[in-house]
Amino acid sequence: MSVSSISAARRREVIDALRRGTVPQSGLDLFAVGLERFAPALDERISTIASRGASFHAIRGEYGSGKTFFARWLAERAKRAGFATAEIQISETETPLHKLETVYRRLTERLTTATESASALRSIIDGWFYTLEEEVDEAYPELAKDNEALEAAVEDLMEERLRAVAQTTPAFSAALRGYRKATLAGDSATAEAVIAWLGGQKSVAATARRTAGVRGDLDHFAALGFLQGLLTVLRDCGHPGLLVVLDEIETLQRVRGDVREKGLNALRQLLDEIDAGRFPGLFLVITGTPAFYDGQQGVQRLPPLAQRLATDFSTDPRFDSPRAVQLRLTGFDLARLGELGRSVRDLYAGTAKNPERIAARVDDAYVAELATAMTGKLGGRAGIAPRLFLRKLVADVLDRVDEFDDFDPRKHYALTVNAAELSEVERNAAADSPDEIELELP
Repeated sequence: MSVSSISAARRREVIDALRRGTVPQSGLDLFAVGLERFAPALDERISTIASRGASFHAIRGEYGSGKTFFARWLAERAKRAGFATAEIQISETETPLHKLETVYRRLTERLTTATESASALRSIIDGWFYTLEEEVDEAYPELAKDNEALEAAVEDLMEERLRAVAQTTPAFSAALRGYRKATLAGDSATAEAVIAWLGGQKSVAATARRTAGVRGDLDHFAALGFLQGLLTVLRDCGHPGLLVVLDEIETLQRVRGDVREKGLNALRQLLDEIDAGRFPGLFLVITGTPAFYDGQQGVQRLPPLAQRLATDFSTDPRFDSPRAVQLRLTGFDLARLGELGRSVRDLYAGTAKNPERIAARVDDAYVAELATAMTGKLGGRAGIAPRLFLRKLVADVLDRVDEFDDFDPRKHYALTVNAAELSEVERNAAADSPDEIELELP
C-alpha cells in the first residue's frame, strides 16, 4: 500500500492515533518497516487457511518490539483476504486464558471484518441466514410463494451445515434456530438476548433462553464447540477464515501457579484441536516475550507445549524462517526508526494545509536528528522508541510546522520527555539514560 493510495479520511485516522500515542487500527502497511520479510510466508499461510486449513503462530519480542503492531498488521492482511479478526488481551482478571468461555466471549465482542469495525457477530449471523435463503431460493424456486415450506427448507439447510457442530454442541444450532424464529416473529428483544447468549454473554433472560431451547451459560467445554460453529457460519457467508490474536499472553507468568498451569494447558488444548483438524479456517496467533517462551514460569513449565513451540534462535536473526512456529521480532534500530518517521511525515503531508512547509522544515535530516535524540532519551534503545517518537513527531513538530508559518523546529523546539507520558518500559529506559530531562536538538 503506497502513501498516495490512502484516502484523506484514512490518513486522518492514522495520524490521530499516532498523535495519541496509540497503534492505528488500519493503514499499517505504511509503517511495516522490517516486516516485509514475513509478508510472503504469512500471505501463503492465509491462503492455505482460506482453503479449509488451520494454523498457529507465536510472535516473540521484548516489550516495545512491536508485537501488537505486528498483530494488527497481520489482521489487515487477513481482512483483505476476507477473514474476520479478533484481538484479545489476556489478563488475570478480565480475560484469564484458562477460562475459554471468557476468551470466546471476548472474541465475539471484538469480532471485526473489513466492513464491520466491532461486535460483528449479529451482522455475520444475519448474513449467514441471508446466504442460506439465497441457496434455497436457487435450488427450490417453486417454494418462493410458500413461506412455511421455504422456512422449513432453510432450517434443513442450516441443520445440514451445522451437523458436525451439533454432534458435540447442539446448543449452538438450537440458539440459531431460536434467533431465527424471534427475528421472523419481530421479537427484537428475544433476538438480541439470543445473540448475546450465542456470544457467550452471561445473565441472559431466562425467557429468551427458553424460547431458544437452551439452558444455563456457556462453559469451558462448550466454548470450543461454539468456536467451531462460528467458523462454519463465517465460511458460509463469505469469510473463509478467522484470525484470533491472543495478545500479552506473558501475563500468565504473574499469576498463581495453579492458574498459570491451567492457562498453559488451555493453550495446549487449543493447539491440539487445531492439529486434529477441528477448526478449519482458524488462524490462531499469540504474542509474548522471550521470557515467557524460554523461562520456567512460562511455556517451559508444560513440556508438551514447549515441544510444540520449540524454535531454534541460535542463528543470526536475519536467517530466521518466516515459516517457523515462533516468529522473532527484533525491533527497531536507528535506521528503521528514521525510515518510519519519513513515512509518517509523507503521510501527514498528504492532508496538511501547508505540505511544502512540511517538506522544507521536516526534511530527512531533521527526522534522523529527532530519531537520534529520542533514542538517546530512552537509553539508546531504538527498539522501544517508535511510539513516543511518532507522537512527538506528529503532535510537537508536524502540527506546529503546519499551523505556524514562522515555526522552525530546529530553532523553536526542544525535545522534552516527562514521566507522565511514558509507559513503564519507556520510563525504565529513560531512567537508564545519562541525558537530561530536556534535550535540545542540534
